[in-house]
Amino acid sequence: MSQLTLALVQSDISWEQPEKNLAHFDRLVGKGILADLVILPEMFTTGFSMASAALAEKMDGPAVSWMRDTAKSIDTALCGSLIIEQDGHYFNRFIWATADGACRHYDKRHLFRLSAENEHYTGGSNKLILELNGFRICPQICYDLRFPVWSRNDSDFDLLLYVANWPAVRRDHWNTLLRARAIENLCYVAAVNRIGVDGNDVEYCGDSTVIDFTGIQRAQMQSAGTIETISMDRQSLLAYRKRFPAHLDADKYKLSL
Repeated sequence: MSQLTLALVQSDISWEQPEKNLAHFDRLVGKGILADLVILPEMFTTGFSMASAALAEKMDGPAVSWMRDTAKSIDTALCGSLIIEQDGHYFNRFIWATADGACRHYDKRHLFRLSAENEHYTGGSNKLILELNGFRICPQICYDLRFPVWSRNDSDFDLLLYVANWPAVRRDHWNTLLRARAIENLCYVAAVNRIGVDGNDVEYCGDSTVIDFTGIQRAQMQSAGTIETISMDRQSLLAYRKRFPAHLDADKYKLSL
């Protein structure tokens, strides 16, 4: 298959209220969406909270269970990030749940020290490549966007996928860096950011988007909370890479973790 349809869910998040947020997102996506993948924001059950010990759940907790059950009930892959505890460590963890009950994850590599995220969470060390409808997908979380080496495409993905709580004060950075990641990696970029104001009085502007491999914005959501679907074509991407094979001239490097 060469077509992949995404549903971008841009929403406000109730501060540190997991049950309320699960009920909210259940109303939004629980009846089904005509898409192959539904994308929720970063920390969609809590907001960008540093209360990791108080809010964390395990991988068999209620939010992960809801994601599994919802993916199965709507027959669509579902993703977003949660606060997860494992072996005494807390992670800002991207969860990928599919209709067959499978669940995979990626732990945020770059922790936002300006909010002391690095003091409350453990950073991940492994990238994850997922596959859906023939698309190879590399998920990342918010602050990861600022680090192009970590986002580097070694001819192993077609779509960079970001979930975020990116503040409005750095809105221009968000939009500029997303376009840069698409252009430099010859890939699609999809990014879902929250809206509203969190418990620390940080404002979020949304600007959830899909950008193609030439840097052209194919969709951009405004501040109002909503869901937008958009389809991408892998054959168009492959044809462009053939016409403009800049990836063949990329510098070789080894990433040190």
